[in-house]
Order: sequence, then structure tokens, then C-alpha cells
Amino acid sequence: MTRIQPSASPTTSRAWRAIAALMFSLVLAPAAMADEPVAPAASTPAAASAPADAAAPAAAPAAVEAGAAPAAERTVPAGENVEALVEDTSLGMAHDLSPWGMYKNADIIVKIVMIGLAIASIITWTIWIAKGFELLGAKRRLRGEVAVLKKVASLKEAAEVSNKEGTLAHTLVHDALEEMRLSANAREKEGIKERVAFRLERLVAASGRNMSNGTGVLATIGSTAPFVGLFGTVWGIMNSFIGIAKTQTTNLAVVAPGIAEALLATALGLVAAIPAVVIYNVFARSIAGYKAQVSDASAQVLLLVSRDLDHQGSERAAPHMVKVG
Repeated sequence: MTRIQPSASPTTSRAWRAIAALMFSLVLAPAAMADEPVAPAASTPAAASAPADAAAPAAAPAAVEAGAAPAAERTVPAGENVEALVEDTSLGMAHDLSPWGMYKNADIIVKIVMIGLAIASIITWTIWIAKGFELLGAKRRLRGEVAVLKKVASLKEAAEVSNKEGTLAHTLVHDALEEMRLSANAREKEGIKERVAFRLERLVAASGRNMSNGTGVLATIGSTAPFVGLFGTVWGIMNSFIGIAKTQTTNLAVVAPGIAEALLATALGLVAAIPAVVIYNVFARSIAGYKAQVSDASAQVLLLVSRDLDHQGSERAAPHMVKVG
């Protein structure tokens, strides 16, 4: 009769299953087991009899954590300074791209160029306001003076009505009277007219020059401001390329702010130059019109001089004709 061998005890079977689950978890999670030492084998039968199903879920989070670390390591580019790259990228993204922010972040040379162009723009608008009011007032006064000179019949009457010093009519009339006084003993009336005309012509030219004061600055600003702004742009772009070489990156977030700051100098140059050129051309036409009005007043004074000379000639000739009769 065959003898039946007794089967393994249930306690031994559960212990082998626990050991197998533990070894399986060690294979799946080497990194986790390296960070956390493995607990020694259970000395009590209760610990040894832990089911394999409880050990498997405990190993799953460790496997997930262990798999996350290599993935993070694979995203780091080989041979690059990650901290410098992150810092440069954060600085590029943090740039304030408003006009004031670009000015604050610009190079010192570019800042000096921008300040100079801003001052030039302020000078342009100041001249426009001051010279504009001056031209309007001078033209209005001159129109009234010419109208008064047309109403008088002699140079003496013109001197009486234009007795206000500082006005153009007063200057023209008294200059003509001065020349007639100096040429009182001259016999040639044409010579007197030529000398009076020469004096009046010089006064017209002087009045035009006085009214043109300040407009030369507009011409200078209009012709040089774009080139000054271009110098600031070239300097800023040079600094941007130097920064690219130092950081060894062509990331747009790092490069774009420096180029934008450089181009702001050119924009300011155009902002200063365009109004200066336009205002200069407007003043050139207005001053030409003012000089035409001054020439009209001068011609009216010369007309009065010629009339007075003719009257003086007739008064001298009348007694002589009586004596001959």
C-alpha cells in the first residue's frame, strides 16, 4: 500500500509567496530601494504571512517615482548651463517693452542719444510756439502800418502818425527823413532817391534776418536728428550681438529687447526731425510773406520821398519863374 507524503504546511507556503513579492518589487523599483533601506525579514509569523497582494500596491508608487526621475533627467540638454539659460530666459521675458521701460534698460550711450533727441524735439516745439506768435503779431502790426502810410500825403505827416518807437514804419520814415536832411543841399533828386532806396533796402533785409532768428536751429535738427538716432541704433544692435555671443543663445526672448531698445533711438530721431523740417518750411514761407509786407511799407515810404522831392523842386522853381517874368 502506497504511503502518502504529507503536504507543505500553509505557513511555509505563505512565506514563500511574500518573499517572491518582495523580490519582484525590488526588481521594479531599484531607485526607491536605494533611497530607502530594505526592512529585514519579519521574525514573527504574522509579518511573514503578509499577503502578496498587499506588497504589490506598495511597490507601485515607488515604481512611479522611480520612473519620474529619469524622465526629468532626459529633458536637460547635454553640455549646457541650465541655470544660466533659465536666468537669461526669465530676464528676456521680464523685459518691459514700453518706451519708458526700453529707455531704462538701454545702454548708457543709447540713453544719451535718446536724451539729446528729446531735448531737440522740445526745442523744435518751443521755437514753433514762440516764433509763430512773433510772426503773427508782426504781420498784424505791419498791415496796420502800411494802411496808415497809404493814407498820408507827405513824409512829415507819415512821421507824425508813426511816432511810436520800435515799429517798422517809424524806423523807415525816420531813416528816410535822416537821409533827406543829410542831402538837403544836393541838387540831383535822383541821387537822393537812390540813397533813400538803399537805406530802406538795408532795413528790409535786416528785418528779414531778425525774423529768421531761430529757424536755423530747426534746419539743423531736421538734417541731423535721423543720423543721431541711427548712431544710437547701431550702438544698441552692437551691444545686442555682444550679448548673443556671451550667452551663446539666439533665443528671441533674450535678443528682441536689446534690438527694440536700439530701434527706439531711430524712432526718436524721426520724431525730432520730421516736425523740425515741416515747421522750418512753414516758417520759411511765412517769413517770405513778412518780408514782402516790409517791402510794401518801404515802397510806400519811397513814394512819399519822391513826392516831397517833387514838391520841393516845384517850390524852388516857382520864385525863379516869377523873377524871369
